[in-house]
Amino acid sequence: MVKYLLLKIYLCLVIFMLVQSPSLEAQTQLLIRCDDIGMCHTVNLAAKQLIETGIPFSASIMVGCPWFQEAVDLLKANPQISAGVHLTLNSEWQHYKWGPVSGRETVPGLVDKEGYFYESEELFSKAVIKIKEVEKELRAQIEKALRSGLRFDYLDYHMGTAVSTPELRSLVEKLADEYKLGISVYFNEVYTTLWEIAPERKLNRLLEIVSNLQPDRVNLVVIHLGMENPEMDALIDLNYPEDPFRVSIHRQAELDALCSGAFEKALSNKGVELITYRDLVSKAGLKSMKRPGASEY
Repeated sequence: MVKYLLLKIYLCLVIFMLVQSPSLEAQTQLLIRCDDIGMCHTVNLAAKQLIETGIPFSASIMVGCPWFQEAVDLLKANPQISAGVHLTLNSEWQHYKWGPVSGRETVPGLVDKEGYFYESEELFSKAVIKIKEVEKELRAQIEKALRSGLRFDYLDYHMGTAVSTPELRSLVEKLADEYKLGISVYFNEVYTTLWEIAPERKLNRLLEIVSNLQPDRVNLVVIHLGMENPEMDALIDLNYPEDPFRVSIHRQAELDALCSGAFEKALSNKGVELITYRDLVSKAGLKSMKRPGASEY
């Protein structure tokens, strides 16, 4: 009888511990989204370096940029990376430009007098924009992405322009529903980025983010990869004339932070599970998506 009671107590303790132990569902999750993949060769090289670390991440690809095909080939060779269409309506560099996938004659309201996308969201907002032209262009970007043969899991938006008005946001939601794609920041993610952080502080900021991850939410950190080399040194962002070295130095610092041993150790110490948008879409489902509040993206 005593043995039976002891066994019963033991089983109750085991059940209690299993219930109290954090399950895989409750594990603290971090989703790394790397933007602007395919923008230029250097960004693709930086993505390749990050892939070689084995870190799971999501890659947001700029379909209309010259190095798109290289990005496609890189990610086809690494199918563990979740790909997204980085919906693009701006071309922000001083001497490095791109325009509509659908053709500048098809969407004349979306381009400047040289036929390139506007350099800023402000200039875009001041132009006479027809929603039908925006739909034609965003649809062309998505369809070009899908024709590449690479698997795409989600949409997001370069510089926020594609969702900068309620009408535009509704359009992106309609396209996501039509093409059965997720939308970044629509899964109740906690959004953070390193972009405004000084290069010498990016690693410390990334470690702070890890130490403050919310266990009951998907934590999203948006990264802009690159390298400090001649190609990227030549790029000047017209939206930041006071910081001409922002591109190469900032992007190299973000790559270094992700590839650092300190970041790897911080993830391990906190028991963080790295996930991608493919994981999130598969687990939560597209029907779980909800438009975020204005302060959440």
